Amino acid sequence: MFSGIVEKTTNYQEIKKEKGGIRISFKITNGFKVKEGESVNVDGVCSTVEKVKKGIFSFFYMPETLKKTTLSKISKVHTFNLERPLRLGSLVSGHLVAGHIDTTAKVSNIKKGKGSNVIKFQISEKFTKYIIYKGSIAINGVSLTVTEVGKDFFSVSLIPYTISHTNLGQIRIGDSVNIEIDQIYKYVEKLIRGKYSLNKSAYPKNKQNSQNG
Repeated sequence: MFSGIVEKTTNYQEIKKEKGGIRISFKITNGFKVKEGESVNVDGVCSTVEKVKKGIFSFFYMPETLKKTTLSKISKVHTFNLERPLRLGSLVSGHLVAGHIDTTAKVSNIKKGKGSNVIKFQISEKFTKYIIYKGSIAINGVSLTVTEVGKDFFSVSLIPYTISHTNLGQIRIGDSVNIEIDQIYKYVEKLIRGKYSLNKSAYPKNKQNSQNG
């Protein structure tokens, strides 16, 4: 689990297409310590560190991840948000973020102000039911508060610190971002309806009683 508070940003060193997916390598930035096997939130995607060698660490992404995220469409100048996982007893400054991307959204408008930027995103209507005014949402792994929501869009406001310390200060109209809905809404829906509408395959056709053994 993560909190949606970005620790570092960095650019990738190399992207390699490999059998079954792609591998993205990054240079280890000062103060960001990682070990093989650990999880890191990369632009909102919970990623497993596969290799750490000579100041470089890398992740392997499968087709399912590439299909649901922006990782297959990144440019050479793209900056990535990085966050290490929470430890038990850690201060949660944002909200609980799993690093499991629900969908992507596209930047439709950016309104720059003196103290903040208001960014509007277009998103599929089937996801807006999970987005509420003043609720939490993770965008490229950044915990943010929703300031407006409509039939197929929502908006957030970025304070100067977020603009300068995450890649959200660099996005432009037409760019796509990774979206993770607050998990609380999905759990509530499951309790009410008895199924996930976001992932119907989560319920097998042949239900079996769980066993403790």
